[in-house]
Amino acid sequence: MINVFQPSLGEAELQAVAEVFASNWLGHGPRTRAFEEAFAAHLGVAPDHVVFINSCTAGLFLAMDLLDIGPGDEVVLPSVSFIAAGNAVAARGAVPVFCDVDPHRLNPDVRHVADAITARTKAVIILHYGGHPGAVAGIAEHCRQRGVALVEDAACAVASRADGRSCGTFGDVGVWSFDAMKVLVTGDGGMLYVRDAELARRARRLAYHGLEQAAGFSNARVSQRWWELDVREHGRRLIGNDLTAAIGLVQLGRLPEFAARRRAITEYYDAALADAPALRLPPPLPDGHESSYYFYWVQMDAAIRDQVAADLYRSGVYTTFRYPPLHKVPAFKSDAVLPHTESAADETLCLPLHQGLDDADVEQVVAELRKSMESRAAA
Repeated sequence: MINVFQPSLGEAELQAVAEVFASNWLGHGPRTRAFEEAFAAHLGVAPDHVVFINSCTAGLFLAMDLLDIGPGDEVVLPSVSFIAAGNAVAARGAVPVFCDVDPHRLNPDVRHVADAITARTKAVIILHYGGHPGAVAGIAEHCRQRGVALVEDAACAVASRADGRSCGTFGDVGVWSFDAMKVLVTGDGGMLYVRDAELARRARRLAYHGLEQAAGFSNARVSQRWWELDVREHGRRLIGNDLTAAIGLVQLGRLPEFAARRRAITEYYDAALADAPALRLPPPLPDGHESSYYFYWVQMDAAIRDQVAADLYRSGVYTTFRYPPLHKVPAFKSDAVLPHTESAADETLCLPLHQGLDDADVEQVVAELRKSMESRAAA
């Protein structure tokens, strides 16, 4: 089966983990800090504003804490988002307000966000769908004008840039995912960026039980009773560790290679499927935008989408759709009417796209998709 997503791990990652084992320090330590510093350099931001955490989901929940989102507040987010974004809002007792998206890019435009903001809106969360930058500069400026915080869910956008700036750094908070199926993987893990220096320090505290300073062995040189704790507000354990950070450091060094291969596959799909019957391809990236190429999606008549997916599965090609609309999830009890989101959910299919695909795999995906589309169009 040709997978939709797949990590690329090798001897260098194994060696990095072996070195952590040999150091006898597996938890949050020097490799964690080195990964934070390297990732900050990748983003072009100061390292003190970046925190390695145990998942992107944890980062979304922590973002809501940092922005003091609470009962009665509204948080605007596209319905085309991973469930973690909606859960992070609801967990604070706030109201997720779902907005529509461009029907083909599957990212919200400024107008989609602007139309959803009310006097109760305290924050906006945007996703960079499939690693393609959204209208982030315009949305960020609109949020500033309206006095609303912006959180960028850059889970899929580890190598994405808009107008020379890394996605995830336009807003007040940005989060990235390094889970087992992302472009850069650490098994589980994520990175948090916080623009405000004091909020960044608070984020580091809240990510480690609310501790004001190090405790235990690392504090023994400066405190007579190094086992005592100084906690001023409640936190959780959300920190990363040196095992996963060591993998992340190797993967970060390989990121240009990964992104280049994904771009090459995307360009092949674009060319090979350009004349496929009744098939719509992703719109081209705007000038000045660079993608991580996490998804490659195609759109077709809703009446045949599920049949095409089944045809491909039977031929050894696994496909999926990301993300099912959140406003249709019963837990959110939303009555939003979002026509572009709803049509996209019925018409869109994500094809295999990862750096582990060889040319024969990609050619098979194209051949099987064209065969299915031709047979369904003729039926």
